[in-house]
Amino acid sequence: MKYLILIGDGMSDLPLKQLNGKTPLEASKTPNMDFLAQNGRCGWVSNIPKGMPPGSDVAATSIFGYDPKACYTGRGPLEAASLNVKLKKGDIAFRCNLVTVKDGLMDSFTADHITTKEAKKLIGTLNKKLGNRGIKFYTGLSYRHLLVVSPTSNAYTPLLAKLACAPPHDITGRKIEEFLPEGAGEHLIKFLMKESIMHLLEHPVNINRIKNKKRPATMIWLWGQGEAPQMESFKKKYRASAAVITAVHLLKGLGKILGMGTPDIKGATGFLDTNYKGKADTALKMLKKHDVVFVHVEAPDECGHMGDVKGKIKSISDFDEKIVGYLINKLKKSQKDFRMLVLPDHPTPIKFMTHTSDPVPFILYDSTKKAESRIKKFNEKELKKSKVLIKNGHTMMNKFLTI
Repeated sequence: MKYLILIGDGMSDLPLKQLNGKTPLEASKTPNMDFLAQNGRCGWVSNIPKGMPPGSDVAATSIFGYDPKACYTGRGPLEAASLNVKLKKGDIAFRCNLVTVKDGLMDSFTADHITTKEAKKLIGTLNKKLGNRGIKFYTGLSYRHLLVVSPTSNAYTPLLAKLACAPPHDITGRKIEEFLPEGAGEHLIKFLMKESIMHLLEHPVNINRIKNKKRPATMIWLWGQGEAPQMESFKKKYRASAAVITAVHLLKGLGKILGMGTPDIKGATGFLDTNYKGKADTALKMLKKHDVVFVHVEAPDECGHMGDVKGKIKSISDFDEKIVGYLINKLKKSQKDFRMLVLPDHPTPIKFMTHTSDPVPFILYDSTKKAESRIKKFNEKELKKSKVLIKNGHTMMNKFLTI
């Protein structure tokens, strides 16, 4: 038996007036997820423990089968692992977004999805101008980067993990001054954020972006900080080998920490233009080596943050066709038994343009069993027929592997 977990990041949503009361999931073309719902088991799962931030880091930790309350330390450390940045004792890793601030407002938390090639030049400049032996920037993917602060740089470094930092995707269109870091050591982080403006505004990369009518990366936004987590390997915990297919460093880093395979996929962008076929084909290759394979698609979440209804519908339809459907067809042709779990990690409602901690719908399908399901389509309205609710998302993994 092979096991596939397909994650449509932020796919779940709320009814929208512009969709005549439908959610983006309802409005999307999802014949493959509908087939799984009709022939599998459906329900709801809560991946965000009460009191914890509703981010993909927390939700993914639950989906991967680990209790976030016991092991979560922050988003930054996960991305550090993905970039092969080894955190020493006392090091604090921050997620470092390249953002566009206009007239004091957060205009774009992605700097118009700046390319990695452009970002590398900007991060390189910041290292030269602001970095030292205790402060170092690392280039990631597109707008997502990393800052590591070591104890040698500031007496407050041990306290930075508790600094209150707002995710930039939560404050689109709002005054940034109201959301700057607060707490012990805030002066250092605020200094780096505000000082970055001077080094980025007139950078050749940004001058060129403005000429091409693209938003420039006007400053960095630091958040999601923490120390390196201590987690048992997936293989030891579940007695199964695993791999994760993703474009984002967050999930790749979590996979590396858990000892999973984390292949790179050319053309995987974490957005609408991602290389779906490359991700699906890589998943099939990984299934030959591993028992469990996670496939993560970021695009629905990105469109949710942007308030892009059409984009979110397209991303969900693409996920259904190019990931779910493609993998079902290939696996059926191979005549191998498989079990498939399909779910979002958390909702990213268009209305709020950020994450919420509400439960999300899931499908559990087993190719060797024929389930009698009342569910005809995979969407929030239809799944209200299901009374199944898994309150602690991290317990789903054990159910998935053993049911």
